[in-house]
Amino acid sequence: MKKWILLLAGVIAGICVWKFMPQDIATVQTVEVSKQRVAKTVTNTRSGSVQACRRAKLSVPLGGQIASIPVSEGDKVQKDAVLLSLFNDDIQAQLRQARYQLDAARLNQQRACVIAQADQREANRHQSLFTKKLISDEQLDVSVSRARASALACDVSQADSNQVKSQIEWYQAQLSKTQILAPFTGTIAEINGEVGEFATPSPPGIPTLPMIDLIDDSCFYVSAPIDEVDAGALALGQPVAITLDAYRGQTFAGRVQRIAPYVFAREKQARTVEIEVEIIDNFATLLVGYSADVSIEIEATENVLSVPTQAIVNNNQVWVVKDGQVALRTVSVGLENWQVTEITEGLALGEHVVLSSNGVVLEPGMQVNTATDAL
Repeated sequence: MKKWILLLAGVIAGICVWKFMPQDIATVQTVEVSKQRVAKTVTNTRSGSVQACRRAKLSVPLGGQIASIPVSEGDKVQKDAVLLSLFNDDIQAQLRQARYQLDAARLNQQRACVIAQADQREANRHQSLFTKKLISDEQLDVSVSRARASALACDVSQADSNQVKSQIEWYQAQLSKTQILAPFTGTIAEINGEVGEFATPSPPGIPTLPMIDLIDDSCFYVSAPIDEVDAGALALGQPVAITLDAYRGQTFAGRVQRIAPYVFAREKQARTVEIEVEIIDNFATLLVGYSADVSIEIEATENVLSVPTQAIVNNNQVWVVKDGQVALRTVSVGLENWQVTEITEGLALGEHVVLSSNGVVLEPGMQVNTATDAL
């Protein structure tokens, strides 16, 4: 019995000693309430991507054997440069034959028209002779009919020439289908095919790899999805801050240049509106496909009281440090984003609020040490 009494007395004595011993005071990180610019922003729901202003995935519309590919991946090419050619000797031979036929048709046309002119002059002379009653009606009729027939023969030969011209144009169109020409100046991103292989056009509704992927790398923009709940706040020309995983710590300035006229809906994904952001200050080398995030400025206020958004706890409250003690205070907020929140009521310029308690659970009136950061 005495043993248990002594043990209990020892525990009580230990508690008393612990209670009256000086306790370690928690250190919290604080920040001073200051004035600055605060902007309300909207960000993308999923990662966006860098896109080229112009990109063409090119293929030939005819099937045939690849005869030449005079470019390589990564080459810079000028507009109208030949990128790929199919075997087309047969079409070129038909085109030459048609041109020879056109030469013959033109000669026949000249001959027929010369005869028509001569027959018309003869008919005019007979008309004059008939007026003087020097020839019969029958002779005049024969002469006039011959002139009309010759004129029709001239017109027929002209139509034959036009028909051959159309045939030449058709062969030229077929010949153009055997080549891929650069629709704009750019860089060859990808080539699918080798000389000697047989190229087949894509069947309707069945996508296939393009034979040539051409990118205009002189102009880029960012495409990003925005949640449908934020779509109503978007407007063309709004300023945008762009960040890229490839250039961490750097921000590109941009502006909204296009807002999709519909909401993209896919099963098991949030409904979004796709936007395109023009990159204003492109100071880095960009590649198509870089992941990108955008922060669109919807509204902003200048020189207002603000604190880091991290300092605001449940129901718009902050921990204020005064004379080494913390107190919980309710505030009214205005514009806010992930970094900064505008304070409209509840705080004064120069007061210090807790940014981080370093894992310590704070209670009103608790003594703390402070480490202050500049906002």
